[in-house]
Amino acid sequence: MTDVTGTMSEAGTRYDFGGDEFVYVEISPEMSLPAHFASLAITRRLAQEALPGVEEICPSNASYLVRVDPDRIDPRDLVRELQRIETEVGSAASEDPDFVVDTRIVDVPIMFADPWTHEVLMRFRDRHQDPSGTDLDYGARINGYDSAESFIDALAGSPYLVTMMGFVPGLPWCFQLVPRERQVEVPKYVRPRTETPERAFGFGGAFAVIYPVKGAGGYQLFGSAPAPIFDGAQEQPDFAEEDSVVFFRHGDLIRFRRIDQGEYDEVRGLVDARQWRYRTRPVQFSPSRWIADPDGTNAALVGELDR
Repeated sequence: MTDVTGTMSEAGTRYDFGGDEFVYVEISPEMSLPAHFASLAITRRLAQEALPGVEEICPSNASYLVRVDPDRIDPRDLVRELQRIETEVGSAASEDPDFVVDTRIVDVPIMFADPWTHEVLMRFRDRHQDPSGTDLDYGARINGYDSAESFIDALAGSPYLVTMMGFVPGLPWCFQLVPRERQVEVPKYVRPRTETPERAFGFGGAFAVIYPVKGAGGYQLFGSAPAPIFDGAQEQPDFAEEDSVVFFRHGDLIRFRRIDQGEYDEVRGLVDARQWRYRTRPVQFSPSRWIADPDGTNAALVGELDR
């Protein structure tokens, strides 16, 4: 196969080939919820159609990658199929009231301003934009909040959508379900840290993450999750029942709920006893309903967890 030049759809979507086995599709050069809703609709329809030769579908924030068996389907033929699907569902994903995503909402406890990430971030101030404060202080200031407390309220005030899985196994990229003008954004560290605690809650660009394992990292550190999101031995019930070493899935909705030291310790005790379970509820998420009424839709989603 020799044609590796990108082709563009009328909607501005770019299609590229990665050798003979991959088709890369960029819905938009920048992340937005409408772009991700289009990617979500297209990849779910592609999975439903089960085209012969399509071996793997990897959705991302505003793009997706498809692995193919070139002996069963020519990647150029797949592009034509993807363009058809885009025309049928992609451009209308944010407007079609009949398009709903069967997913789940997950309650994820977070201790903000915890002592463990604080100790680490203070050791790496020479790599930070603001060596004199903390990551929460910096995030609050550049986002226009008058205190770290009000900034935490904004971080925990709306659910998040898992728009991509990756970077390290089990790490969810989470985009807050708020209108663009209310989106929190922070840059990464000037130079990455050589240490990030396991289960640290971080933020980089417009994405929240939980680090599944200890390692290097460059996202601003705002807190810590007491429960694992990666379980290589599948010791916790959620992981054993799903026969998976990772907990989150693309398309999950997450409520990051603020907790204190007492609840943090309680969860850690359940984890140590191998008895921890995430609280989840099945939900149907409608992008068009969310765009029409973000706050009302968010309240209804969170209400499913609390009922």
